[in-house]
Amino acid sequence: MDFGFTAEDEAFRSEARGWLSAHADPDADRREWERTLGAAGWIGLGWREAGYGNRTVPLTQQVVWAEEYARSPAPPRSGHIGENLLAPTLIAHGTQEQKARFLPPVAAGEELWCQGYSEPGAGSDLAGVRTAAVRDGDGYRITGQKIWTSLAHEADWCFVLARTQAGSRPHHGLSFLLVPMDQPGRIEVRPIRQLTGTSDFNEVFFDGAHARAEHLVGDEGGGWQVAMSLLGFERGVATLAQQIGFAAELGQVLRTAVETGAADDPVLRDRLVRQWAELRTMRWNALRTLGRTGAQPGAAAVAKLLWAGWHQRLGELAVEVRGAGATVGPSEWTTTTPYELDAAQRLFLFSRADTVYGGSDQIQRTIIAERVLGLPREPKGAV
Repeated sequence: MDFGFTAEDEAFRSEARGWLSAHADPDADRREWERTLGAAGWIGLGWREAGYGNRTVPLTQQVVWAEEYARSPAPPRSGHIGENLLAPTLIAHGTQEQKARFLPPVAAGEELWCQGYSEPGAGSDLAGVRTAAVRDGDGYRITGQKIWTSLAHEADWCFVLARTQAGSRPHHGLSFLLVPMDQPGRIEVRPIRQLTGTSDFNEVFFDGAHARAEHLVGDEGGGWQVAMSLLGFERGVATLAQQIGFAAELGQVLRTAVETGAADDPVLRDRLVRQWAELRTMRWNALRTLGRTGAQPGAAAVAKLLWAGWHQRLGELAVEVRGAGATVGPSEWTTTTPYELDAAQRLFLFSRADTVYGGSDQIQRTIIAERVLGLPREPKGAV
C-alpha cells in the first residue's frame, strides 16, 4: 500500500516547519520546552482520542511532524515517554478517571514520565521481573530495582511492571502500576555513567514505594498484556524521525571520508554506499508498514533488527574514516579534565548498545521466527 503525502499534509508541513523555525532553541530548558510544545498544541497528535488538551491529526501528518522536528534545532524531547508510550496505553486500557487525571498534564507538557520495566537479570526477558508490589490498604507497596531507566532523574511519574502475585509463573501475576517519583526515602535514582561519559540512564530503587489502588492499569495480574500493548506503541512514526537523525549522521561520516581521503579506498567506499542504500530501504520499509492497516505481528521487531545493526556499523565507519586520530582525545586532556568525546567517538561508543537495549537482536529474531514465520517455539531453558 502506498504511503504518500497530500496537499493538506504539505500545508501542515509548512505550518510545523514555520513554528519550529520561530520557536526551536537547542539550548532551551527541556522541561520548559515541553510546556511550550504543549501550549502550542504539538503534544498528543497521534492519540486515538482528543479532548485532553491535545489535537489529533492523520497518520501522514504525524509523520510530517516527527520528520520536521528531527530536522529542526529543537532539543531532545523529555516528554516522549508520556506522550508516545503511556498515553496510548491509557487510551487502550485505562479507566476514564485515569485518562482524565493523567492525559491533560502530558498534553500540556507539565508531567514527565519514565518506564519501569528492565531489571538486573530481566532486561530483554521481561517475564523475569522480580520487583514486588504487595497490596496495602488503599494501594500497593513496591519493593525492588529497575535499571536502564531513561529520564528517571527528571520524571514526575513512572509506570512500573511489578509482580503482585508471589511465586507466579513468568507471564502471570504481573501488574501495571502508575507510581509517583516524589517519594523521598522510598524511591532512589542513581545515574549510570556510560562509556560516553554521559548519564542518560538510571538505576531506580523502590523501598516500599506507594502506588494508589486506582492507579492500577488493567486487572491485577493482567499487567503482561498491558505491558506488551505498550511495547507495540514504542515504534512506528518515531522510526521515521529516527531515520532523519541517522541521515544527518551518515552525511557527516561521508563528508569526513571525503576530507580525509578515506573515500578513495574502493572497499570503504562500497561500505559507505551500502549504508546509504540500507537507510533508504529502512525508510521504504517503515513507510510500507505504516501504510498498512490491521495487526502486523513482528513489524516492530523487524524495524529494530534493521536499524540497530545499521547504526552500529555506522559508528564503526565514523571512527574508521577518521583514521588513527579517532582513537585519541584532545591533546589538552589530563587526569583532572572532564571526560569529553567528539561526535564520531560518541556515535561509535553509544551505538555498541544498539543491538542490546530495547530488546536484543536475539530476542527480535525469536519474535520474528515464532510470531511471523510460525516456527516452533524455542525450548524452555535453551541457551
